[in-house]
Amino acid sequence: MVLVILTFLAYNQVMIQKYTKFIKTLRKERGLSQLELANKLGIARSSYISIEQGKRELTMGEFEKLSGTLGVSFEELEGGESPNYEKYKQMILAFLRLDKKIPKTKLAKLMYLADAGWFYYHLQSMSGMQYRKIQYGPVADSYFRVIDELYENGQIEIDQTEDGAMLISQTRGGEKNSLSEIKKDELKLITDISEKWKGKKTKEIVQFTHNQFPYLCAKENDIITLGLITQEDPHEYY
Repeated sequence: MVLVILTFLAYNQVMIQKYTKFIKTLRKERGLSQLELANKLGIARSSYISIEQGKRELTMGEFEKLSGTLGVSFEELEGGESPNYEKYKQMILAFLRLDKKIPKTKLAKLMYLADAGWFYYHLQSMSGMQYRKIQYGPVADSYFRVIDELYENGQIEIDQTEDGAMLISQTRGGEKNSLSEIKKDELKLITDISEKWKGKKTKEIVQFTHNQFPYLCAKENDIITLGLITQEDPHEYY
């Protein structure tokens, strides 16, 4: 437990540097000066500069003001990266191309393992998504909406089994969709995860993710700390 705490503290410092860099990038993209953003936060320019340099942490109130000013969610700001929705959709299609028909809950877990597995070595998720602790989680808040969009756009089919499970498969339309957002080494990780869990039951992968530190250390319905995945065994993080 001591090791987990120390790792979390070290991870917290890394994430502070990450979100401060993200804030600086967003500020420049919005055409705002340091003084203008400092004024919106109600602090001195010198205090704002300390934030961008990672020398001063944001208060909760400042996080909320920044979120509104920069036009990103609190979770995106805290995580230091914006979710790539197109890439997330392509990741779903990549898993479906490898395993044909996948239960909806199992697919959500595979997506989590891809992001967590990528974070294990790169300290950022593959898609930029934040994951929440729920009964059958962790799951990205956008997962269900993205699945609905892919279905409505004719890229996936959803069939209900006799026991109520929802089986997802790719359509011919989905097969034509490019996976251009996914890099070669990212696709390799997706393939490795698919191979490991192919043929396994949904409850097995759910239990596996529930026994990992990110899920265990989060409160119910809270965003999980993905960085805790680095405490898992190198051969067991997915």
